[in-house]
Amino acid sequence: MAIQVGDKAPDFELKDNHGATVRLSDFRGQKNVVLLFYPFAFTGVCTGELCELRDNLPKFVNDDTQLLAVSNDSIHTLRVFGEQEGLEYPLLSDFWPHGNTSRAYGVFDEDKGCAVRGTFIIDKEGVVRWTVVNGLPDARDLNEYLKALDTL
Repeated sequence: MAIQVGDKAPDFELKDNHGATVRLSDFRGQKNVVLLFYPFAFTGVCTGELCELRDNLPKFVNDDTQLLAVSNDSIHTLRVFGEQEGLEYPLLSDFWPHGNTSRAYGVFDEDKGCAVRGTFIIDKEGVVRWTVVNGLPDARDLNEYLKALDTL
């Protein structure tokens, strides 16, 4: 079951597409976090969603908000994907131990071996304030994220 609104967001430590360590707790007290889980790099729906975020990046990466995108791909795959698509926000690898962070948020599909499309908006105190979880083929609506961020 996915983490719910009002829950404390589980902390994590993952490597980004450049090999840097990123912790959710690094943003506590400083920024709201849009934590986005997606199945795999280089797939149609995922690429479309992540590029739409890229095209609206100032709304998601600014003095008040940080976007973090998580998949179960390796950091090497994410590096090439980020470079190819011009993604200038952290692409975090939940590759090994495989899916631990996705499982902590309740969005890991054991049968498919990847995260489903889960999004969690986490406030500066580390509390989940909004969430949506979609199935693998179903893209999310970027405008819903913006409405949720406006309430913080």
